[in-house]
Amino acid sequence: MKLFYLILFFTAGFFNTSKINFKDENLSTAEVERLNLQISEVKEKIGVSSGYSTKIAFLVDMKIKSGKNRFFVYDLENERIIDQGLVAHGCGSETGVRGELKFSNVPESKATSLGRYSIEKCYNGMFGKAYKLVGLDETNSNALKRAIVLHKYSAVPENEQDYYISRSQGCPMVSEAFFKRIEKIIDSSKSKIILNIYY
Repeated sequence: MKLFYLILFFTAGFFNTSKINFKDENLSTAEVERLNLQISEVKEKIGVSSGYSTKIAFLVDMKIKSGKNRFFVYDLENERIIDQGLVAHGCGSETGVRGELKFSNVPESKATSLGRYSIEKCYNGMFGKAYKLVGLDETNSNALKRAIVLHKYSAVPENEQDYYISRSQGCPMVSEAFFKRIEKIIDSSKSKIILNIYY
């Protein structure tokens, strides 16, 4: 019986998918609610699949406009955001309606794909060091085929601004300074980190 309660105690800890009571003065109530939901989705994936980091996750809220911080580095153990930055969306995601985006998993669409990704090994490409991404959901299953990677680009600003930033070919593209910070986290992680792009 004691063993049962011990298992119950530990299971209710990290893998608890109930709403996380997270507050951040820079996020709206709706943004916090979306973040809470997506953290639960990430934890669910980690709970059924070994090999993923139980310490850190990256989350990207595509409902936030591109000139504002919407790439969040999340500490899963202490349930808090530890860093954030700007990230571009794909030019194929533009609808022509301000603030409205569309998403696609189709090759050559140049659109952002929603879903959870596994951050894989780095390589040196057109933009220097970049990380391959493997789509873990039906909505992003063509990530490797589409060459969707996490990379930096000099045209992406470091600080928030009131207008939109440059767009990518579908990749989550960040500033050089932000990339330096997250690459340290990725390279030092003993397990693969999940990147979750949501809307």
